[in-house]
Amino acid sequence: MSAIQNFISLLDPNVRNVLLGTILLSTSSSMIGIFALLKRKTLITDAISHAVLPGTCLAFFLTGEKNSVWLIIGAFITGWLASIAINTITTQSKIKQDTAIAIIASLSFGFGSFLLSILQHSGQASQGGLKSFLLGSAATLLREDINLLLLLSLMIIVTLLLFFKEFMVIAFDRLFAKSIGMPVQKMDFIFTSLLVLAIVVGIRAVGVILMSAMLITPATTARFWTAKIAYIMLFSILISLFSSLTGTFISYIVPSMPTGPWIVLIMSLIAYCSFALSWCYRTFIQNR
Repeated sequence: MSAIQNFISLLDPNVRNVLLGTILLSTSSSMIGIFALLKRKTLITDAISHAVLPGTCLAFFLTGEKNSVWLIIGAFITGWLASIAINTITTQSKIKQDTAIAIIASLSFGFGSFLLSILQHSGQASQGGLKSFLLGSAATLLREDINLLLLLSLMIIVTLLLFFKEFMVIAFDRLFAKSIGMPVQKMDFIFTSLLVLAIVVGIRAVGVILMSAMLITPATTARFWTAKIAYIMLFSILISLFSSLTGTFISYIVPSMPTGPWIVLIMSLIAYCSFALSWCYRTFIQNR
């Protein structure tokens, strides 16, 4: 049986694990990425993505093992602390948000790389594979990783659907949401938690460096094609799913090709093509 037939038949359990993991990741990340785009939190996602690296390293320092649950907890804590730090710097000083994001992102990633370097030279056999958190390693996903990914992804999707109306109102008109009695602060807390969780969920498959692209690229690409939120969400999910399936297929056919970077590369190609087609339409057709 050829590699292509083996991939399509899903007889290989590793293929099933990777496909299921990337499908769950792409669905949840593309959905929450839309709200991040509407709430103008696209740059914050990048800072949080870089901030989860020291969390995973510290979790390994404390536990001494690569347990997915502890690594996710550690990453979630440092990701949350990064979002709090950005908000505190922005509100309590004259430093603007983009500068605060750059400060936190660079410090977090630098500290995480420092801890990762210490672990790699510590001589501990169990630290092998921690470097995969930089660019991800979807091919190494195990069944227990998929179960945890399924649980966390469903938690994100269900929470987004339950509070869809509240998130939409706050994203479009924060003052109006406050005037009608919506718990804006509580909703912000829930959204930030979901955003950090979505990033943490994807670090095993895509990595801390590329996770922000998984969140933002599908939503921005879908925005080129439609202005309706329902269609933006649908197109965003479809783009993310197509990129995930295609990237997984390429990395399976050519084992030396990592899954995460290929997924992001395909997303980026779709985004550039969408931008070019949108520009051509506005320039040569709409203005005619």
